[in-house]
Amino acid sequence: MSWGRNTTVVTEFILLGFSDHPELKIFLFVLFLAIYLVTLTWNLGLTSLIKVSPSLHIPMYFFLRHLSFIDMCYSSSVIPKMLSDFFKEQKTISVLGCATQYFVFSGGLGLTECCLLAAMAYDRYAAICTPLLYTTVMSPSLCRKMVAAAYAGGFLSALTATDLLYRQDYCGPNVIHHFFCDLLPLLALSCSDTSTTQVVVFVVGVVIGMMSVLVVFLSYGYITVAVLLIRSARGRYKTFTTCASHLITVILFYGSGFFVYMRLNSSYSESRDKVVSLFYTVVIPMLNPLIYSLRNREILDTLKRVMEKKVVLFQCLSPF
Repeated sequence: MSWGRNTTVVTEFILLGFSDHPELKIFLFVLFLAIYLVTLTWNLGLTSLIKVSPSLHIPMYFFLRHLSFIDMCYSSSVIPKMLSDFFKEQKTISVLGCATQYFVFSGGLGLTECCLLAAMAYDRYAAICTPLLYTTVMSPSLCRKMVAAAYAGGFLSALTATDLLYRQDYCGPNVIHHFFCDLLPLLALSCSDTSTTQVVVFVVGVVIGMMSVLVVFLSYGYITVAVLLIRSARGRYKTFTTCASHLITVILFYGSGFFVYMRLNSSYSESRDKVVSLFYTVVIPMLNPLIYSLRNREILDTLKRVMEKKVVLFQCLSPF
């Protein structure tokens, strides 16, 4: 198979998976399957609740609906393949399949979520610092453009990084010491010079990541000043709680992502990176809807009303 001008000798890769202990296979399979089902259920439920509830048709929940959609796709790009590999002797993936997985997961969805979290931070700034102009500033048109820009920026950047990564020559070995196709394990298998690819991928990550972080820091800087100007402690607490869920999500996502990608190759550790990668590929997509749902009174109240309506409807339709 060929990529651009270079010819790839290796036609498939072998994924070693998450654990080297066969005795843990059943336990890990059940654990990851349960996490995946919870992730799909919570994110799909939150997306549906926001869509059908008029009271949640505001910018904050518009962005949250897209965040839930990204988290579902995020998990689905990695976990099903990882689950199927638990029962395979040869955990192989084609070069094209590996390219697609990297493009969708590490590139497209990861960078898109960076941009989306920045948009959500700006939304919180507009709501707290300019409350009288909030509906004007965060117009439906602007929100749609911000989400479209997040997807476009994420996937176009991912396309550039993926193209450069898979123009590398892979002459063997073809064993990836990971449970999915990620940047550093793939670069370690290349038999050609990877310096240009590393620089470009690093620059793309820095441009998207750092610009997003800058928007987040600036937004929360203004928010902090606005909160400190509130005289009552109750008012400060109430205002801050509107940002707490988003702030927790930002810390979890950026913290784990920067730990894996924004550092030198000399500090690369296979076992440590597997654990951190598992956290942001499997755990965070499950936690995000829980963080937003359990800490958000408006979502809980809306869910309660929807459930009450369903109970009443069921009682009316029941023949007994």
